[in-house]
This record gives sequence, C-alpha cells and structure tokens, in this order.
Amino acid sequence: MLKTNGPGDTVTSVKDSYLYFEPERISQLKNLNLMVRQAVEGFITGLHRSPHKGFSVEFSEHREYAPGDDLRHLDWVAWGRSDRYYIKQYEQETNLNAHILLDVSASMDYMHSAPITKFSYACYLTACLSYLMANQQDTVGVTAFDQDVRFALPPGSTPAHLDRIFKLLEKTRPGKRTAIGETFHRLAGSIAKRGLVIIISDLHGDPDEILKALQHFVYKKHQVIVFHLVDEAELEFPFTKITSFVDMETREKIQVDPRDVREAYRSEVQAFINRYRKECGDRNIEYSLITTSTPYERMLLNYLAKRKAILR
Repeated sequence: MLKTNGPGDTVTSVKDSYLYFEPERISQLKNLNLMVRQAVEGFITGLHRSPHKGFSVEFSEHREYAPGDDLRHLDWVAWGRSDRYYIKQYEQETNLNAHILLDVSASMDYMHSAPITKFSYACYLTACLSYLMANQQDTVGVTAFDQDVRFALPPGSTPAHLDRIFKLLEKTRPGKRTAIGETFHRLAGSIAKRGLVIIISDLHGDPDEILKALQHFVYKKHQVIVFHLVDEAELEFPFTKITSFVDMETREKIQVDPRDVREAYRSEVQAFINRYRKECGDRNIEYSLITTSTPYERMLLNYLAKRKAILR
C-alpha cells in the first residue's frame, strides 16, 4: 500500500512493489518535488478548482465510495437514505490539474540500443510523474491509447488513485496501430477543466493530423508538453548489413542495404524532428526529444532544471 503523512494524504513511501514504480530511484531525486512546483508555477493562468478531501475547503458533490478512500469523508446521511456508501468531495484551489496521455501502440514496443522498450520507458516515466504530482497535492489523470483508448483515469491525488494508476500500467501491453490525431481530438473535447496535458509518445503517424490535434488542446486553453520518445537506433540508423525491416504496426516488410539509405534516412528523421520542434514552438507547446538510453530520472532533472531557468 502507499503510505501517507495523514490528514494531507501526501504520499511519502511505498510498501508494496509495483512494476513501473521504483522508490529507490525516485528517492535519488531529493529536491525534485520542489523543482516540479517551481517549474509549473505560471504554466496556467489563474488557479483551477480540483477535488481534494478535507474539511477546510468548500463542499462540492458526492461520488460513490471506492476501496482506499478516506473513511472520514463518508456521508452517513446519504447512506441512511440510500443504503449506499458515498464520499463527500470538496474543492480547493490548486496550481495543477494534469492529464498524462500515454501512447501504448505497437510501435512503442521497439527496442534496439537501449536496455528497455519505448513502452516500458514511457510507463516508468508516467508512474514517476504521477507520483511526484500527487505527492505535492496536485491532481493527475492517465489515459493510455493506441487506435482506441485502452484505459482512462480522471485526475486524482490520493494513494488509492496512485495505486490504480500503477496497477493499470502493469496490466497494459503494447497494442494496435496508432491513431494519434483522431484520439487526441476526442480527448481534447472530453477534458472539461483546462490544465496541463503531458503527451508521452513516439509520434508515429501523420504529422499534419497530429499537429492539428495538438492545436485542439491549445484551443481549449491547456498547457501542452510533448515528450517525443525514441530509441537511439531510430535516430542513428546503426545497421550495417542488408536487413529486413518490419513495420511494427502494419507488419509490412522491406529489405534494404543500410549503407544505401542511411544518409537519406537520417535527413528525413531530422526533418521530422525539426518540424515538430518548430511547429510546437509556434503553438506555444513545449517539445522535448527523449531517447530511451537516458535514465528517466536524469531526463526529468535536466528537463525541470531547464524549465526553471526559463521561468526565471
């Protein structure tokens, strides 16, 4: 179970083990929570109202009890009337209401030069970000998608909520083909409150459609961060012998001599990255290229230090 400090339900440690949550690595980040708070300060104009349990804030609404919820907030009057358990939800001001959109399509299962697949790296990063944001009393939701939405958890910050995120990540496997543009348009229309949208994906798909979908989030007043996740081999194309390459989503095959196409391939990949970097910048979307050979905790430290410097 996730352990807390008590009334604030701030997560401090984990007793049970999870596949994608590594307390020993996250504990090395020491001051990262403070950096997260400083880094997101000013991301979103104004404060946003989000549900937190407590008695010093304004009552908002009820929802059905879920295992792990704080029993102090059971509404016994509602139970007496309906013979069902309901939790009182309250509202308080928060700086951050975050949604992590996690690409779990077939192409994310690729691994060559790194010790783990893009999919596994993305799950570790999702778990780490979820923990850090919940630990500072911000709310975070996670949506996993390929051509369909595989699971969707609305924002929350309780230990029980984190437990659900971690367990769903463990159960998820790389799936079908990607439909990023169509999926993002649906999600942009379904997220009611403006907040922070974090996308973790290899961005395989039509850039025109993906960029239009990213613009939809911006139109809805969300702050958007794109973590473009690649294996280093996808950048360097280190192959030396005649090789059959298989598209992981369509299963189409092509046999080539890498020496004949390496320079053209690298040029195309660089143009692909440059386009995302430029057009995301034009839309006020933060774009970061990440390789799976860089440990996720080091990547986060570097990213947040850079963001903190920009805000200064």
